[in-house]
Amino acid sequence: MTIINNASLKSFNTFGIDAKAQSYCDISTIEDLSTILKNYGDVPLFILGGGSNMLLTKDIDALVLHINLKGIEVVSETKNSVVIKAMAGENWHNFVLWCLNHNFGGIENLSLIPGNIGTAPIQNIGAYGVELKDVFVSCEALKIDDQSIKTFSKSDCNFGYRESVFKQDLKGQYIITSVNLELKKTEHVLRTDYGVIKNELDTNGITKPSIQDVSNAVIAIRQSKLPDPKIIGNSGSFFKNPIISAKAFIELERNFPDVPSYKVSDETIKVPAGWLIEKAGFKGKRFNDYGVHSKQALVLVNYGNATGKEIFELAQLIQKTVKRLFNIQIETEVNII
Repeated sequence: MTIINNASLKSFNTFGIDAKAQSYCDISTIEDLSTILKNYGDVPLFILGGGSNMLLTKDIDALVLHINLKGIEVVSETKNSVVIKAMAGENWHNFVLWCLNHNFGGIENLSLIPGNIGTAPIQNIGAYGVELKDVFVSCEALKIDDQSIKTFSKSDCNFGYRESVFKQDLKGQYIITSVNLELKKTEHVLRTDYGVIKNELDTNGITKPSIQDVSNAVIAIRQSKLPDPKIIGNSGSFFKNPIISAKAFIELERNFPDVPSYKVSDETIKVPAGWLIEKAGFKGKRFNDYGVHSKQALVLVNYGNATGKEIFELAQLIQKTVKRLFNIQIETEVNII
């Protein structure tokens, strides 16, 4: 366990922002995590996972703890289902592939989402009609102030749309160390009715898809729309899809008859933020070394040497423009640091 001073975080965030950490430590065991919290509990801390859901707008004047805990194991199983425990430092997509290789279904729609296991519950990650909460059993987390371990059930986590108790009431109080998910061994329930998954399957002549087929379709769709952060810096979807009242949607549809939508309840409608941003004229727009991706307006990109502050200012401009044109406030999905 080594502490490095004045460390670059460029390789630890998918935007590729060259911010510096006052000090940095890679954490590979829970014992190391507990020890460093005991010894450095009086200094500012910054918890780093996969670095895929944040935009660094400044240097981090804190001790950065990179949670790199590894391990995947089956903790219980029945004839039809299995509970898997995955440590916080495991890459999410690699975990999905591991589950597919074992024919464990339930998270195939979440293929290719960037980031690590430990941050998945914080964000309640989701895509193509599936959210983490759909398969979530529990997670273990270490309390920062006294290093005690607590198990959080699904109800404890208070999951919402890209929300959890870890982003709200317990923000900054716990570090998730592992996550337990319940997946299907047999009788897989496929979600192919959301977005263009069915179209992708049809294009490939697949009429009776497997969980691997669904995953392949999702991967193909995401790769066609989203840039690889190893090539172009980005954090995937930068904004949340806004949920508005049915009354507000009627007014929006009156002015913009082609607006797409997804019913959330009898009173609320979800509107794609990407459509709003594209309609506002930002899709594919480039400003010096940063901009909006040409294939997906939800994605802000760093073409090489942009600063986090520049990208954040672009995000604010997009928010103001969407509010002015559509009277809808879109929120960032990415954490602004």
